[in-house]
Amino acid sequence: MPSSTMLRGLAGLVLLALCVGAVSGCSGKKKEMRISIFEQMDPPERVQLERHLEAYRKLHPELVITHQNYETDALRQQFQTAANAGGGPDIVFGPSDQIGPFSVMGLILPLEDVLGKDYYAGFEPGSLDTLGGHLYYAPDQLGNHLMLLYNKKLTTKVPATTDEWIAEAKRLTKDTNGDGTPDQYGIVMNLVEPFWLAPFLNGYGGWVMDAKHQPTLDSPGMVGALKFLSSLRNQNLMPRECNYAVADNLFKEGKAAYLVNGPWSWTAYKASGIDLGIAPLPKAAATGRWCGPMTASKGYSVSKSSPMEMRPEVVALVKYLTSPEVGVDNADSLGTLPSMTAAYADPRVSGNPFLAASRAAYALGRRMPVVPEMRAIWDAMRPEMEKVLSGAETPEAASKAMQAGAIKQIQTMKD
Repeated sequence: MPSSTMLRGLAGLVLLALCVGAVSGCSGKKKEMRISIFEQMDPPERVQLERHLEAYRKLHPELVITHQNYETDALRQQFQTAANAGGGPDIVFGPSDQIGPFSVMGLILPLEDVLGKDYYAGFEPGSLDTLGGHLYYAPDQLGNHLMLLYNKKLTTKVPATTDEWIAEAKRLTKDTNGDGTPDQYGIVMNLVEPFWLAPFLNGYGGWVMDAKHQPTLDSPGMVGALKFLSSLRNQNLMPRECNYAVADNLFKEGKAAYLVNGPWSWTAYKASGIDLGIAPLPKAAATGRWCGPMTASKGYSVSKSSPMEMRPEVVALVKYLTSPEVGVDNADSLGTLPSMTAAYADPRVSGNPFLAASRAAYALGRRMPVVPEMRAIWDAMRPEMEKVLSGAETPEAASKAMQAGAIKQIQTMKD
């Protein structure tokens, strides 16, 4: 049975949908119209999306709104294929770095004229990314950033530096049966995706590209970051094969003290009974710089192939899904930072200690570039990172190979 809080929240969303419908001129009976969404959302996000759509459908019974979930890479491929053929969804939702390739291929619309500049004035400045002077998406959240999560049943220490972090992780890594495999790990994180390498690259003084969007991967900062992550694995402080699922499950099971993950994961950990603590990642002891995460937004873009006659309904739905009220509801349920400035006045946001900790970590981060070159850089980083962490390549060699690979892929992309 739904809780009274959820019912009140749903009633508020219905009222909001009514207001949006009034603004978009919804009155009288209309013929059935269809709006489709391709989205990259985790399961809790999809539950929230369906709640919001349920409220919207009640006031717009003529609309049939569907959404199809994809992982990040599959979303990009499926949308590109469908949109290039003149079909696909009306709306696509995902991380901000997808707007680079989508906009260059002419698959999504510039939205400052579609949604209106006055509407964009209500967004947090850090949630918006321009590309070629245009805004190609409407964010429903900002941040999407990595933080230090910890199980308070195992430790309450928030390390200030990576040296302190390693010392505490050593104390907390335990092999109780003496078989050489820890029963409890000090640290777990995804060692497959380079997004998890980015904070440490930042902490060791490096970055992914320069102001001209050229890769800067062959650097002392990259070597230092790779050496640091290798040291965690080589000291047996985390599993030797540690991907997202392994790290996630160990933390849920109470078998890991520290985890590097984002706000999208909080709901599941709390539901698992974890007494969750949240803090920024520590400073790199070697440089004194914060291991600031790469920050980004997630949001909605409008497909260029969406029929013109559906534009008013599509625009009204996007405005509803990115409104302060929906942002507050998501912040309260998911732990995401709202994209609309007005949402931060709500006590459910301003009085939430988890959101305060998340915003502190976000403030230490660095914005992820949304230019198309970023995709080529990710693809060049991934295999070399895996080689280093498997012991097949040195950090120095990997750094050089990343740079060469990124340059080659960017050139191929431009050709």
